[in-house]
Amino acid sequence: MEIPITGFVVHSNDSDSGHSHQLFLTSWDGRPVNVHVHPFEGDTSFDVGHFHHYVGVTEPAPSGVPHVHNYHAQTSFNDQHKHMIRGTTGPAIPLAGGGHYHYFEGYTTVDGRIPHAHRYSGNTGNEQGYPATSY
Repeated sequence: MEIPITGFVVHSNDSDSGHSHQLFLTSWDGRPVNVHVHPFEGDTSFDVGHFHHYVGVTEPAPSGVPHVHNYHAQTSFNDQHKHMIRGTTGPAIPLAGGGHYHYFEGYTTVDGRIPHAHRYSGNTGNEQGYPATSY
């Protein structure tokens, strides 16, 4: 038995894991599978006399099922350098009025005149859904 599916592939430039792709389904047996993303932003910890700001949007994930999101962003340019943040959120945390958000945390890449990393953490914004057909 064949079940028709459609989707899209996202290429990862993650140098730590080598060349990779992720497949996101957009329809299963002719029915659309909706996906969504979350905005996120914040400030890193204050280290070596400065901090950095970051802002981004998570990678897409399916709506209505247990899931997490991958994310990555470049920090602001402070003290003559910038850092990258990259990771995977925690599971969805429901909001009382509907929707959900995710907790995220980690450490930036090491950079700077005095090599160092910064800690970051926060909650994403509420989900921003869109039908898969918008791709």
